[in-house]
Amino acid sequence: MKMHILSGGRVRMKKSVYVPEAGREETIELPVSCYLLRHTQGNVLFDTGCHPSTATDAESRWGLLARVMVPLSGPEDNVIDQLRVVGLVPDDIDVVVNSHFHSDHCGCNEFFKKATVICHARELEVASSDRAEMKGYLSVDWKQDRPVETIDGQKDLFNDGRIVLLPMPGHTPGMTGALVSLQATGSFYLASDSAPLQSNLDQDVNPRNTALKEDNAKSMAEIRRIQAGGATVLFGHDDAQWQTLRHGQDYYD
Repeated sequence: MKMHILSGGRVRMKKSVYVPEAGREETIELPVSCYLLRHTQGNVLFDTGCHPSTATDAESRWGLLARVMVPLSGPEDNVIDQLRVVGLVPDDIDVVVNSHFHSDHCGCNEFFKKATVICHARELEVASSDRAEMKGYLSVDWKQDRPVETIDGQKDLFNDGRIVLLPMPGHTPGMTGALVSLQATGSFYLASDSAPLQSNLDQDVNPRNTALKEDNAKSMAEIRRIQAGGATVLFGHDDAQWQTLRHGQDYYD
């Protein structure tokens, strides 16, 4: 199996969302990561990043959210163009896993018309509830005209231990990470927003945009246990780590 790390965009936010001691006017640039997992039984995409249109006119798609999470994406900083770099098109993807349904993680779902979309049942429930858009769930991104397969607990995608989905509630009620086991380079935990920055995990700091703080603390304790077992944590939005990783055609196996 091969793992390609792809850009799903780039955004700017208030730094204090993630780093409590940051000044009110400080901002932070955050990469948006997507992961292509080329398994012998199918191509899996973990998160689909920001919709391409947000690079040029974010407010038309995101409304007021675009003032809180400001896109900095270049014209090819989206998962559709990134897949093209590795020789694939959306119809080549068999499974899309959404860690959660915020717009920087499911913005390109609409392009994967042949894929099975998987998320946690609690995430679908919250996204479908009244006033969900006030909680960051924009239906233009997550709600597509096809069914979503849901999980209630841990799920081994291909029953071989290579891609295991792990519920990590906290950032959202249905937040889900993935433990990926590669033959040569070992195990990786794809954290998404269950651990957005290394400092959040190392210092046990809940970001301000955490929906369930007690659950998030438990999830971060579980991530540290996974890390202690030898897995490399790939943080959801950590630019310092992003700069050290292989991207695009350069893969992990």
